[in-house]
Order: sequence, then C-alpha cells, then structure tokens
Amino acid sequence: MDFALSAKAEDVCARAWDFMREHVFPAEAVYDQWRAERGHDNHEHPPVLEELKAEARKRGLWNLFHHELGGLSNLEYASVAEITGWSPTIAPEAMNVGAPDTGNMETLMLFGTPEQKERWLSPLLEGEIRSGFAMTEPDVASSDARNIQTSIVRDGDEYVINGRKWWTSGAADERCQIFIVMGKTDPDGPPHRQQSMVLVPRDTPGLEIIRHLPVFGYQDQHGHSELRFTDVRVPVSNILSGEGDGFMIAQARLGPGRIHHCMRAIGMAERALALMVERTKNRVAFGRPLADQGTVREAIALSRIEIDQARLYVLKTADLIDKYGAKGAKTEISAIKVAAPKVALDVIDRAIQVHGGAGVSNDTVLARFYASARTLRIVDGPDAVHIRGVAKEELARERPYAG
Repeated sequence: MDFALSAKAEDVCARAWDFMREHVFPAEAVYDQWRAERGHDNHEHPPVLEELKAEARKRGLWNLFHHELGGLSNLEYASVAEITGWSPTIAPEAMNVGAPDTGNMETLMLFGTPEQKERWLSPLLEGEIRSGFAMTEPDVASSDARNIQTSIVRDGDEYVINGRKWWTSGAADERCQIFIVMGKTDPDGPPHRQQSMVLVPRDTPGLEIIRHLPVFGYQDQHGHSELRFTDVRVPVSNILSGEGDGFMIAQARLGPGRIHHCMRAIGMAERALALMVERTKNRVAFGRPLADQGTVREAIALSRIEIDQARLYVLKTADLIDKYGAKGAKTEISAIKVAAPKVALDVIDRAIQVHGGAGVSNDTVLARFYASARTLRIVDGPDAVHIRGVAKEELARERPYAG
C-alpha cells in the first residue's frame, strides 16, 4: 500500500489549506454571529457561505468528492475530506462536498435517469439547491432496513407514499428541494427486495415537515427534520433504478460516504489536538505550564498515536474501495466507521478536559465537535451494526493455525 499523494492531490490539498486559512477559519465567527443574531432556531442561509462557495469554485475546490468530477481517487480525496473536517460546519458545504448531498449526488449519478439527472443532479452539482435522504423512521429500528414501514404503492402511473421519517438532514433549509425516500413497494417479497427509493420534490402535496430535531441542544442551520408523507403522489418515473432496488442503492451509496465521514472526524480530532497543545503551552497550573504535567503529556501523546492509527486504517479502506469497490472493502468500511468516531471523541474529550470550563462552552469549537462526533456513532449505521458485521467476517475467516 502506497499512501503517498500524487502531484495533483498534493496541489489540491495545498490549495485547500490556503482556502481554509485565508477564508474558512475567518468566516466561522461571521457565520456564528449571523446565526446568533437571528436565533439558532432560524434556518436561513448565511450569506457568507455563498461567498465561500464562489471562492472555492474560483480556486478549483469544487465537487472533489467524486473521481469523475474532481479527478481524485477515494484515497486521494480522503486527505481533502480530512482538511474540511477542521471546520465541518462550513468547509464541506463551501466546497460542495457535504453530506447528505454528496451521497445523493452519487446516487443520482449511479442510478438516475437522464431526466432525473437534468432536473436534480445538475443543480446539486452547481450548488444551487440542496437535498435530503429520508430513510430513518421514528417507530422502528431503522438500522435494519427490513423494518422500514413507509409504503410506496403503485397506482396507475403514480406511486402513493405514506409514512413518517426523521433525522432527514437538510430539510429545514428552503434550498432543500428534493428528497430521496426509501420505502416498501413489495412488503411480501424477499427481505432485501422489498424496498425501493423514489424522488419526492419538496413542494409535493401531502409532504409535511413536522419539526427540526436538535443534536445535543444544537440546531444546525440545515436542520435534521421529521417528515410526514400522507398520500403523497409522484410519477412512476421518479423511481430510482427499479422496484426492489432500494437496499442495493443504500449499500452503494454508503461506502465512499463513510470514508468522507471518517476523515472529517479525523480532521476534527486534529484540530482538537492542536487546540489542546496550544492550551497546554499557555496555561499555568500548580506553578508550571500544563504542558509540563505528566498526565497532560500522556493525553497529547495518546491523541497523536490514536489519530495516526485511525487515519491509516481509513486510508487503507479508501485504497481497497479504489481497487475492489465498496463490496470488496465492506469489513473495513464497517471497522473504520466504529474506530474513527471513537478516536475523535476520545481526543476531543481530552481537549475539553484540558480547557476546563471553556471546553464545554461555545468559546471554542470543542463542545460542538463532541456533539457531532458522538452523533457519528449512530448515523450511517450505529456501532452495534458495524461491530456485528466485523465479527461475522472474523468468525468466518480461515486461519493458518489456531492451536
């Protein structure tokens, strides 16, 4: 495995760092102040993001998440994703590489018809609209897709959709114009052929946005929303791929996306470590800088060791996806989805501890980072599901010697 970046990827990463230092980090305070002045229950779009998007496009830092668009492999893009993780609220959207849009764009690229791509993919690639992915439901354990209750019933040339969804990220923002909705078209069919995905425009009659769910008390600008579908009708042409392909689409969608999530988590961990180191050099307790305290040095050292271990694991997984596809890296994808958020949480927690009361306030990014990293242990499959998959593969592995 050679994880050295190509000359092109090195150049992209250098330009990404310049963009972060010159524009993104200074914009964080502007973004936060704009939202604070309007109340964090307000989900309007902060204008500074449009300024950042224009700057990112000018610098060639746009749509880098997919090899057909940005010319980078999954392995190469992983390093870019880590950089955006240093400012996860702003940087991904500024470069049009944020979730859930990247996964939805990849889904449309893989499974959309020419008409679907023209209507929805093109404006998503241009950053003109945003999108939502409606899969999780409040009444069932949605980590097992077989439990999905939302019904998608064909009636002539239309599908009729009924059900409830929640944690549909993006729905609070009026720019979110299209939802990919997963439901059952054949509840009596084989377990993994019951589900389908359909495209539902935001203004479709019968689609209601009920509420926007906070994450550990934080209301993200784009929101994480509960939706209700009551006799929602869409043309049959709005189906993705075909009836019964929902589970297959979900698996295809989540492979590269988990690389992005994990590398952004590592970026958060790196920024937390940087804050920790800076704090320990400048803070004095018991007559000497915190950096001279043994327990603090241990926290710093463990953080560096764990971050580098997690990064190598994620890069290995990205390399496997490049070589063999998501199916050929399924065990590793599950493993990093457990490992990377845990490392991020541990590092962020140490940084919070070093900062004391400031660490749990909004004076630093650490509290929000912690909330975000903790949520990662649930989204895109909870830890228990991924651990179950890794264990299954390990139990089936042939070994040269077990005596």
